[in-house]
Amino acid sequence: MKNGDDFLNFLPCDLSIKILTALEGPSDLVRITAVSRNWRHFVIRHGLCKHLSLQMFPQLSRVDRVNELGGSTKGHAGAGSSNFMEWEALEREHRAYAFLARCCLSTTAGDCISEAIIASSTDNYPEESICNTLEPRDRVARTASYWSSKGQKNPAVPETLTYRLIADLCVVTEIKIRPFQAYFQFGYPIYSAKSVRFCMGHIKDADESCQDSGTDRFAWTYTSQEFEMAQENRLQTFKLPEPILCIGGILQIELLSRVQRQEIDGLFYICVSHVQVVGRPLSPAFSIQILEPPEKFVLEVQSYSLPTLPEQMSSITSLQMRVRDLEQILNLLQGNGGEVEYGYEWEVESDEDEEEFDME
Repeated sequence: MKNGDDFLNFLPCDLSIKILTALEGPSDLVRITAVSRNWRHFVIRHGLCKHLSLQMFPQLSRVDRVNELGGSTKGHAGAGSSNFMEWEALEREHRAYAFLARCCLSTTAGDCISEAIIASSTDNYPEESICNTLEPRDRVARTASYWSSKGQKNPAVPETLTYRLIADLCVVTEIKIRPFQAYFQFGYPIYSAKSVRFCMGHIKDADESCQDSGTDRFAWTYTSQEFEMAQENRLQTFKLPEPILCIGGILQIELLSRVQRQEIDGLFYICVSHVQVVGRPLSPAFSIQILEPPEKFVLEVQSYSLPTLPEQMSSITSLQMRVRDLEQILNLLQGNGGEVEYGYEWEVESDEDEEEFDME
């Protein structure tokens, strides 16, 4: 403005908030906090990063409070006063929500399934176990690899497949399911469901086993719409309307209605060959502590380092080994014997690593 005046000093507070929350995301707010101390205090005082994060992920409305683990609080003259404690909590939330948004946008997406927990029914266990759905191939060593439900006379009887994700907090964007085609049966029937639905949440009691597909074992924080499933032998993608924050790391696939009747017994079955959950884990940067009741949770910041998928880490390690092998070969061709000494460490940086987050 004219003479360098700050518009925040002239506009009503509600209007200033409306302008700043029209930005694309918390990352832009972080950049704004670097403009001046006045802007930084305004953004933090009104919790704008939290506001935009809630717009991105409504599931965050269940956050009771934010904790930063492994860090030490700097001493201040006003430490212990109610105003200081309130401001400290606002700064902590600002850092946590800004970094959470950055993780969601910066981390590479990949398959987020850690393990198969349980199916609502299994026809022949363990030959047709839910564990087979983690194998992308439909045949392993000339043996069919798939999960099969028990047969039902009523095609409307549903089934569920329950999985644990690789982190307590995962941003899930899509689920992929491949129904099984029985190549060993006459006519090569495909045992797909008519439609699917997805539930995400957590185990109600962490001390109890989750080896039970009943809904009383789980608290669902998100339930999707129904998606129609094609009776086709391919990996079918079900893209969620918007990225969903899975709180608790449990995903359940509801397979609704049966399509294919088995000729040998006249019963309806559902069979699945492979399942993938595409998303971004937020651990080890973030973890959660479920509060019961009322199904609130504590958002815990373990570190301010970007999370990485396990397959990314293995590919990075493999690349490091290939680089070292090439340097060893070059060293030998130049007539230098012995081992190559490495005086550096390989660090993987994202394009957004230049962003500065106020960690004071």
